[in-house]
Amino acid sequence: MAESFGVDAERYDRARPAYPAELVNHVLAAAPGADFLDVGCGTGIEARQFRDAGARVLGVDPDPRMAAFARGSGIDVEVATFEDWDPAGRVFDAVVAGQAWHWVDPVAGPAKAAGLLRPGGVLALFAHVFQPPAEVAGALAEAYRRVLPGSPMAGESRSAAELYEVMFSRFADGIREAGRFGEPDRRRFDWEKPYTRDEWLDLLPTTGGLTRLGPDALADVLAGVGAAIDAIGGRFTMAYTTLAVIAAKA
Repeated sequence: MAESFGVDAERYDRARPAYPAELVNHVLAAAPGADFLDVGCGTGIEARQFRDAGARVLGVDPDPRMAAFARGSGIDVEVATFEDWDPAGRVFDAVVAGQAWHWVDPVAGPAKAAGLLRPGGVLALFAHVFQPPAEVAGALAEAYRRVLPGSPMAGESRSAAELYEVMFSRFADGIREAGRFGEPDRRRFDWEKPYTRDEWLDLLPTTGGLTRLGPDALADVLAGVGAAIDAIGGRFTMAYTTLAVIAAKA
């Protein structure tokens, strides 16, 4: 699944939301310099935000299709998994990962990041948490049960907030276990984004559970979710929380 998001890199870049400016500015202020490594940079969404705020960004991503798109937007990207990537002696002031660290080995990842950072450099991991309106979430869950009955997502009863709290607690634990960072700082940034029916259906195929569906199955899912959005007026406002864990190299 980690290498399936590039199936439609243009849609991914268009539909996926950017990160709060407060987060970008906080990481820039915490880093001792401007050399950033973006792990799992994808199409370059957060890389462009850091670049535009003054950082020099190098991306690493395992998917050549995502890397090609990011290069087209002016981001230098090397194709590899983070664990296998050769830094060739380069060091950085920050290692960042947006919506990507859960694909990185929880033990090897923080240890490798520590080796790439200058003294005082920061490891910053962040991701969006969101829960659509109950009617929309229910329609998606029903579509999963119908189209992907064996998928973990079809039987998942926990909320996105619960799942991400577990995930970010594990991120912090992995950083502590590396033994080369100060205490991880947990932060959250709350914001909202309005969606029309078409905008939400544009984003859904870029999510992990749907990137590998065939066209007929995907159309089935989108029809069910679209009908649910139509029933609540054709639009809704999504409440987002962007979670972050940030730690400085000791």
